[in-house]
Amino acid sequence: MSDPQIELENALTVLKKGGIILYPTDTIWGIGCDATNAEAIDKVFALKKRQESKSMICLVSDFKMLQQYIEEIPEVAYDILKFATKPTTIIYDRPLHVAENAIAPDNTIGIRVVRDPFCNKLIKKLKRPIISTSPNISSASTPKNFEEISKAILEGVDYIVNLPLQNKGTKPSSIIKIGGDSTVKIIRK
Repeated sequence: MSDPQIELENALTVLKKGGIILYPTDTIWGIGCDATNAEAIDKVFALKKRQESKSMICLVSDFKMLQQYIEEIPEVAYDILKFATKPTTIIYDRPLHVAENAIAPDNTIGIRVVRDPFCNKLIKKLKRPIISTSPNISSASTPKNFEEISKAILEGVDYIVNLPLQNKGTKPSSIIKIGGDSTVKIIRK
């Protein structure tokens, strides 16, 4: 196993240069890039062979960072995140300061406050949110572990973080959409 600090610096260098990484998150392995870099996001769409109309989520390090990227966070979002027992992504209206192609056609974005220590440090050092999307070609099923990730994905990223995904779930996060009127809709449990 590699040194977490070295892996952090290597991943950070790639992200700052507009590259894409394969990295362990607080849920499953993810493909990621700087969420403010439209060209990097285009690379992720191309690698996944995914239509741009299908949005991807962003990871932020904490509530303070979340507030920088959403025009107005509904109060109910804080309650949901405070009491969530598993990683939870919330879809918010009116995102700010992210690349246009990170935003869904309905002007929303899914953001998760990440708990994983490695991801958290990476985002804090980058000082910007990172994209997180499942490591598969769009028509294929989501890999539950590193061994299930296809060769096309492994060869298509600019860097693979060499850290194990320990004590993690094998499922993506829950996804909840909060409307402008604070209505809550569960998209994925």
